[in-house]
Amino acid sequence: MKAALLAAALFSPSVLASYSLVKTYSGSSFFDGWTFYGNYDNTTDGDVTYVNQSLATSDKLAYVDSSGQAIVKVDNSSFVVYNDKRNSVRITTQDYFPLGSVILFDATHLPYGCSVWPGFWTKAAQWPEGGEIDIVEGVNGMTSNQMALHSTGGCSATSSANASGTIGPTNCSAAAGCTYTETKADSYGAGFASAGGGLWATLFDSTGISIWFWGRADIPSSISSAGSSLSVADWGTPSANYPASSCDIAEFFQPQQIVIDITLCGDWAGLTSIYPETCPIVGASTANASSCYLQNVINSGNQTALSEAYFAMNSIKVYNANGTVVSASGASSSVSPTSTAAQGSKTTSGAGSRGALSVFAAGIGALAAWTLL
Repeated sequence: MKAALLAAALFSPSVLASYSLVKTYSGSSFFDGWTFYGNYDNTTDGDVTYVNQSLATSDKLAYVDSSGQAIVKVDNSSFVVYNDKRNSVRITTQDYFPLGSVILFDATHLPYGCSVWPGFWTKAAQWPEGGEIDIVEGVNGMTSNQMALHSTGGCSATSSANASGTIGPTNCSAAAGCTYTETKADSYGAGFASAGGGLWATLFDSTGISIWFWGRADIPSSISSAGSSLSVADWGTPSANYPASSCDIAEFFQPQQIVIDITLCGDWAGLTSIYPETCPIVGASTANASSCYLQNVINSGNQTALSEAYFAMNSIKVYNANGTVVSASGASSSVSPTSTAAQGSKTTSGAGSRGALSVFAAGIGALAAWTLL
């Protein structure tokens, strides 16, 4: 009873800290402030070339459509000869977001289908040493989103944390990371698109890292009505929860930049068997990982699968308890929630180093309610 009363008190809006809007990616300016990878997939051995911004724009692989949604997609029309790779997109924010940040990702469509492997994730400048947070990830025939942390040795998930998702491996330094699988309906694939999409919120804080997911009809009013400030009072239990009691977040995670990408095939967590497990195989003689490339990537590709290999995004918004972001040079910037900077451009008042992580102190006691074991 005492624990319940304490939790109720700590969830009170008057106790929880306020977060200030520091960055918005949406509408016609969505692609401002991103870097296009411009290289082949040399991180997961996927069968794509991540094109530069010029080619992504001219070939309509990254653009804003007539409704104002940002589209990031795989080329699904070109004839690709054997041994070549198909064009795709990987983009990374130029700003980094320190401890005390909340990332909101609102999408109506996620890439899915056989061979398709999308990600909405974050990473440190010193990657992988500085940590990685996988917020949205699926591959081939998966129907539920998978979330994960990747770190150096010493960071773990715990099954006693308060979370609604299904916990998987708990060693965050393993190939697959420490994972949770979403248990809410329509978190990935055709179901996500049919339901009108949804929204993810990621809290990146010294007290822990938590990820929430809501379908379109269930997005909390505190998010729907949020402007220059954000409350987390009505969010409830996160889908994935990594408390600082099992992973010292400030030690293992540096300020994070957001990454959006779509690869094809590749070595998903070092597992080459995932493709035949979830996708139909044509002929027993091709029932191996190479089937992914042969059936979906070369020639004109698998038009059914690749036609769904795109993100359609309403917005990405980042809030921070201290109103700060960190530039690629390491300079810390304070952003006024009422300034134009809060709507997509960054001010440059103040300075600091990327190693001097901003610590969210105002709501530590409140947020500890999520990490109670």
